[in-house]
Amino acid sequence: MNYDIFNGDADGICALIQLRLADPKPSQLITGVKRDIQLVQKVEAKANDCLTILDISLAKNITAVQSLLNQGTHILYIDHHQTGEVPTHPHLKTLLNTDANVCTSLIANQYLQGQFQLWAIVGAFGDNLLSSAFAAAKNLNLREAQLTQLQQLGTYINYNAYGTDLSDLHIAPDQLFKQLLPYHSPFDFIEDNTALFTQLQTAYNSDLAEAEKITPEFTNEEVCIICLPDQAWARRVSGVYSNLLANQNPQRTHAILSPISPEAYQVSVRAALNNKQGADKFCAQFATGGGRAAAAGINELPKTQLANFITGMKKFF
Repeated sequence: MNYDIFNGDADGICALIQLRLADPKPSQLITGVKRDIQLVQKVEAKANDCLTILDISLAKNITAVQSLLNQGTHILYIDHHQTGEVPTHPHLKTLLNTDANVCTSLIANQYLQGQFQLWAIVGAFGDNLLSSAFAAAKNLNLREAQLTQLQQLGTYINYNAYGTDLSDLHIAPDQLFKQLLPYHSPFDFIEDNTALFTQLQTAYNSDLAEAEKITPEFTNEEVCIICLPDQAWARRVSGVYSNLLANQNPQRTHAILSPISPEAYQVSVRAALNNKQGADKFCAQFATGGGRAAAAGINELPKTQLANFITGMKKFF
């Protein structure tokens, strides 16, 4: 039995598209919303089953990974998040790179020697690695309009992953993956499935327009903190809005706080693009925090800690 376990955002989906175009095989898909990252524990695999794990932190899944390895499961693990201590096991193959300018789709692209590079570029754009995406596209001689299309598609796929649960999303990530997989080129998808592309584009623009009406909780030259309302559009737009703000103000670190209950926020932090450092270390100070140096988050921040969060962020950055 084959299992494909992947983050439901653009990077996770585009990495898996590349792998399954190169090596088609039936598999059980295990994914979820963007913040649903402890996915390995959902697998009921047996000895000699094969797992491909993409774009979720090994550190956050290490207990389940070790348990599966001990029972004889084979694992390919490709990721760019915090690794923790990487186990050594004959059934485990890892392709891990935590560099702030690398994402899982780019690692998969290197592994596959550029067979489906356009999908890797979409994944990099979705992860807001604009410089890396443009660098990967340099040898393809794409027109500016084509690069814009790839950036839009990556942004929309990424946007679709954000929410408290699947009911917030426009399409479940496993179903979106299935819609994209038949296309060797993302341009063919955009041309052939105009309805889905337009649906995501329209929804993205509508949600973003609402977000831009919000007044920041705190802002200065180094830091901007925004609290979104408890509405589905706000949960959907939280990640891509922080990316947009980061691109508009590359010297500033941004935090987007989205309520997940009457008592708590979910937090997305994007380090300043001019210095992609510290987001993971800052968020790791909180019980449910983690991520990458350039982009990290806190799964549950009690609202009673908001003032401490703002003070801490001002001091840290």
